[in-house]
Amino acid sequence: MNLLPTLATNLPAVVLSGLAALAYAILAWIHPRASAMQSRALLTVAWLLHLGVLVFGLFEQPARFGFAPSLSVTVWLVLTVYMIESRLYPQLRERWTLALLGTVVVVLALLFPGTPYPALRSNWMPLHWALGIASYGLIAVAVGHAWLMQRAEKAMRLGTSAKTAMPLLTLERLTFRFVAAGFVLLTATLMAGWYFSELLNHRWVWDHKSVFSVLSWITMAVLLWGRWRLGWRGRFAARTLYLGAGLLLLGYAGSRFVLEVLLHRS
Repeated sequence: MNLLPTLATNLPAVVLSGLAALAYAILAWIHPRASAMQSRALLTVAWLLHLGVLVFGLFEQPARFGFAPSLSVTVWLVLTVYMIESRLYPQLRERWTLALLGTVVVVLALLFPGTPYPALRSNWMPLHWALGIASYGLIAVAVGHAWLMQRAEKAMRLGTSAKTAMPLLTLERLTFRFVAAGFVLLTATLMAGWYFSELLNHRWVWDHKSVFSVLSWITMAVLLWGRWRLGWRGRFAARTLYLGAGLLLLGYAGSRFVLEVLLHRS
């Protein structure tokens, strides 16, 4: 894969990507020794640089999209939610993990910028992408909260829960709120996908992307129904969420990774 032509035509994005990845990496390295204010300031700088990378990508000609840019936007959305939540809940201190994720996805998006789309078959296609990425981001946030919830639950059972830890019930409530919001956006994404499939292909196309996405939607619907009617919670609910999120990840990012990286196909 020859990256030099792509990098040469978008030099500002390359510079911003390098700076964003460096800022994230520095934060991951110094986080154990830095104060909360220093970590927050460095995360803000990295977040803004990451935003600059995404903005440059929006105006790139021809438009590009693929597994790495989708993961980059998803992690940026997760970081956005974290920065807001950490103001409301100072107990959240997962900057090291998020900084590491930020480093990885920014570098991946630089190395694998995605498939070029010289001419979109519909001017409304970016709306479908935006809905899909937003659902990715909210469900990823829900997964992060479910992981924190399981960790807090384990600490309570072992009697090692810190007084400054985030309350378990708060984590549980936030997890399912993000699941519900992600489910709404995933529903809108599938409806938009159906519309464009009918418009462009005159039928619903059952490919790997649609199959995994529909399976993820069914899993999330079952999870929300189980929570509402049967009171599902704890480990079982978290594992169901992980399953649904994994299916959603395979639906686009996973399949595009196979096509772009392993099979070298558009």
